[in-house]
Amino acid sequence: MAEAAQYFLEDLAVGMTASYDRVVTEDMIEQFADISGDFNPLHLDEDYAKGTMFKGRIAHGILSAGFISKIFGTMMPGKGSIYISQTLRFLAPVRIGDTVTATVEVVEINAEKKRVSFKSRCRVGRTVVIDGDALIMVPSRHAKQAA
Repeated sequence: MAEAAQYFLEDLAVGMTASYDRVVTEDMIEQFADISGDFNPLHLDEDYAKGTMFKGRIAHGILSAGFISKIFGTMMPGKGSIYISQTLRFLAPVRIGDTVTATVEVVEINAEKKRVSFKSRCRVGRTVVIDGDALIMVPSRHAKQAA
């Protein structure tokens, strides 16, 4: 398992970004259904899904949103960060074979509370499929040195 990056609160600045790309596979969708218990046929049954407004199977929205969590936990801020809240708006479907690019951007830093606000977004090509905001508690370098 790869070591997670770590940004301390003092390392972050408004405008910093991090991104992660992942191809969504049929196997991922099936595994996510097993893990989550969400067996909606829209995700698993092509015949059923063809009869919907999507005209075919789509990935679980939360599967793609999980790529945002990957960034926060392992890339930026990384090790020691704690998810406080996340809003999500699902704007377009993700299909098997799509490459999802998750990106987060620092929009505000509250040093006193050790909280950082991020814009979080997933795209497939130029299409925004998920748009949201997150609040993350980020460890301070000073707190680590004092410990």
